[in-house]
Amino acid sequence: MSKTEIPESFPSDPNEVFNLAVDGMGGDGAPEVVVAGLAVAAERHRNIKVLLIGDEARLLPLLAKYPKAASICTVWHTDVSVSMDMKPTSALRMRQSSMRLAMDAVASGRAQGVVSAGNSGAMLALAKIVIKTLPGISRPAMAAISPTIKGDVVMLDLGANVACDWRNLVEFAVMGEAFAKSVLGLPAPTIGLLNIGAEELKGDEKLRVAAETLRESPLAAQFHGFVEGHDITAGTTDVVVTDGFTGNVALKTGEGVLKMATTLLRQVFQRGIISRLGYLLVRPGLERMKEWLDPRRYNGAVFVGLNGVVVKSHGGTDAEGFAAAVDVAMDMVTHGFNESIRERLSHMGALLMRPQVDEECEPALPVS
Repeated sequence: MSKTEIPESFPSDPNEVFNLAVDGMGGDGAPEVVVAGLAVAAERHRNIKVLLIGDEARLLPLLAKYPKAASICTVWHTDVSVSMDMKPTSALRMRQSSMRLAMDAVASGRAQGVVSAGNSGAMLALAKIVIKTLPGISRPAMAAISPTIKGDVVMLDLGANVACDWRNLVEFAVMGEAFAKSVLGLPAPTIGLLNIGAEELKGDEKLRVAAETLRESPLAAQFHGFVEGHDITAGTTDVVVTDGFTGNVALKTGEGVLKMATTLLRQVFQRGIISRLGYLLVRPGLERMKEWLDPRRYNGAVFVGLNGVVVKSHGGTDAEGFAAAVDVAMDMVTHGFNESIRERLSHMGALLMRPQVDEECEPALPVS
């Protein structure tokens, strides 16, 4: 990792390295949700060391309220923060914001990863400029975990790149495999390319070239081939790779379907006394399903492909959700996420040097 200079105000021993730099002022409920979430994380990760960045006047009283969080945190003071509606270009100019200083800590080697519930666009822009991409990766992607009927699935890209070429998709597959290994603990995650059909001739040229490249790569044994939309929740593969436009639409559609199903179930069980009695009978199963589908369990989208771990918590999450984002970051730091990507890419150099294909869209074949 290329090092950048850390400001002289850095509040720690010059040889101390933190597991995570946490933006204490990012998110709708900051800073209390952040500190409360770190208190939860302190119970799960006994040896964690956190550089908590933000306004001391607001953070120190909260750390007194949450002593478990205080036991793992060193505070770096700044009273500048990035608002949730700020444009990325404006955030780039704020060199003393809590989000920027968190990125600086990783870029300088003083922290191994960043967690923030702040502005997504500003976070991606700062990460690309300050932390930079890994050698061999042309574009970072946004990855996240979603539930399926078989377990969990890693999806990427979820919005960082609207348009992608075949090389990007192959890189996403490499990064998604490393993410599933680090966070889900899978020794050999299976990979699928999202398409309009499972047949080899479906989709456009970039999808077919990406599939051909993966079949010839060290990931060949793990590459399932093309998958369709219903395969995501079916758990057909452990990793689903797509461009950011399609991935974001799929993600938001899934969230909408889940909300609709929840609303319909509530309406059904409130229709009358017999429905309410029926609810009492199935309540234990519904509670287990609610726990499994709890969005807080899946909080923590990750910008993968960067020269450090960067985890984005949902801005409106609570303490439990923020702790889940910290869990993801710690899994990636502990299990050598970026080292795994570097190793894979070192064995795929020649395959990624194929000539570029025509990126113009082709007519889709009829969908069965």
